[in-house]
Amino acid sequence: MVPRSPTRIVSLRWQHERVTDTRPETATDARRLLELLAAGASSAELARVPADSGTMQLAMQIRRTLDAHSRREAELTALFATASDLARLRDLDAVLRSIVRRARMLLGADVSYLTLNDHSDDGSTYMRVTDGSASALFQQLRLGAGEGLGGLVAQTARPYATRDYPNDARFDHTGPIDDAVNDEGLVAILGVPLSLGERVIGVLFASERRPRSFSPDEVALLSSFADHAAIAIDNARLIEESTAALAELGEANETIKAHHESLARAQDAHDRLTQLVLGGADVPEVAAAVASVLGGGIVVRDAEGTELGRAGTGPSRAASTRALAASRAAGKAVAEGDEWVCAVMAGPQLLGSITLTGRPDLGDADRRLFERSSVVAALLLLLRRSAAEAEDRVRGELVADLLTAPERDPKALLDRGRRLGVDLTAPHAVLTLQAEGVSRARLTTVAARRAALAGVFAEQVVMLVATDRPGDLARRTASELGSVLGCPVTVGAAGPASGPAELARAHAESVRCVRALLALGRQGHGAAFGDLGFVGLVLGDRADVEAFVRTTLGPVLDYDAARGTELLRTLRAYFAAGGNLTRAKDTLHVHVNTVAQRLERIGSLLGADWQQPDRALELQLALRLHTLSS
Repeated sequence: MVPRSPTRIVSLRWQHERVTDTRPETATDARRLLELLAAGASSAELARVPADSGTMQLAMQIRRTLDAHSRREAELTALFATASDLARLRDLDAVLRSIVRRARMLLGADVSYLTLNDHSDDGSTYMRVTDGSASALFQQLRLGAGEGLGGLVAQTARPYATRDYPNDARFDHTGPIDDAVNDEGLVAILGVPLSLGERVIGVLFASERRPRSFSPDEVALLSSFADHAAIAIDNARLIEESTAALAELGEANETIKAHHESLARAQDAHDRLTQLVLGGADVPEVAAAVASVLGGGIVVRDAEGTELGRAGTGPSRAASTRALAASRAAGKAVAEGDEWVCAVMAGPQLLGSITLTGRPDLGDADRRLFERSSVVAALLLLLRRSAAEAEDRVRGELVADLLTAPERDPKALLDRGRRLGVDLTAPHAVLTLQAEGVSRARLTTVAARRAALAGVFAEQVVMLVATDRPGDLARRTASELGSVLGCPVTVGAAGPASGPAELARAHAESVRCVRALLALGRQGHGAAFGDLGFVGLVLGDRADVEAFVRTTLGPVLDYDAARGTELLRTLRAYFAAGGNLTRAKDTLHVHVNTVAQRLERIGSLLGADWQQPDRALELQLALRLHTLSS
């Protein structure tokens, strides 16, 4: 049984509090709804409780969420149990029958079947075993290379699904195939390849006698099962071949015995790794088990190259794009220098990579075991991703509620934050992110690794980070995320702020900061309003006049204070005279050369660009504010 996610428990507790946080006159009905939910009541039973519409709507939402989690847990549990059962079978026919029966159960399909590729050179694939089929014509079907849905899967080694096969023009329809499909009454078909390395040995199907759209999760589920099924078929075939060889070739007994032992060792290792995942082990534990079996070091990374766990090795570089692409295309481990790299896949989807160090001369048996460990890693990463997506949803919902109505129930918002490990009463900077060329989901995923909270609000990604230097953080975040995502990321920051109301106001300021950066042509940069000079002074909520004057004129003020000079007065006169030295010297009652010398000193203090239009505007505004505040 897959253990219930802690994030799911947090989410259910929060929903419980929302249901019970009602007015006194509805408390009894709300409590009754909670009792029914706890007892596993159906939606129809919930609907009979005379609760107000808001409470009933929330209860129904909780019911749907519980059903979705239960369904997902049931799918993963069934997948793990199926993989474990297949691993114990040795007879090829029993393995094939078990595969199609389990595939039909996993997807709740009307019919499941399996074709195996012919050993001839024509690339055809033939029907080997079915479950739920009633048509003799269908059970004897043979598909040529590229013909029909199954022939296309076998030819391309990629999964295909159709809601209505008879009317789907993507596939090469032939008379024999269409006649067999019509005789069986099939409409919707999903086919995934049974692959061993770069070789497709057959195709596994789930089909319906009515239109049905197979979801990406269902495609990934059947693809992951097909990976295990291909291994089980390969094991059964190899064991049969080994047994036959033992009976026929007595003189090769020792060689075959060693081969058989290698297979048994690989099977035992696969069972051990699968049991670890079933027992709730995390990535470092699985990495340690693989390292122990192979006698080398193991590093597991996600699809972005972030390390998830290691064992038995020192620092190791991430797999190169070339090596990962080669492993992904070939469906097997590839050597990269003294290391071996294997892509972790769920069907066509890349989940990450696994690297083996310390074994440059890897034998065939151990290489196959290493490749099988990537299949177990795929199951583990699928489970981790499901849990992470649930937690991201909970955190994203808190961000949305925090910024939508911070005054509605601040105590509840603070409590929800605490349950997620975030103290919203502590100072946090609020960052708003804008990026082109990347989805908000991808941007949120990357941002969440660097934030206490991250989510999408008003079509923009928002981060809350505990820091008292929002400008520095914005610049660093823009640089790091732009490098990771390969596109400009513009980041506006505000704060630090504490409590729901202040955080909401800081968010509004960070949004204006992003707009100001884009208007100024500073796409891909990060800043707070204090970093934008007079633009920040004009647009910011918390204008700090003294800080602006100090930042702009500080070197001149310090020089005058230390030496008793009149550089500030000279600068003011110069701008008042429109940059005319003659009029400026009349105002100051000094020689024109004195004015020129003072302006040269001012340039050395403020920088050579101090007379450029943008800098000159900031200096004149700072001079005016200094005069008003003196």
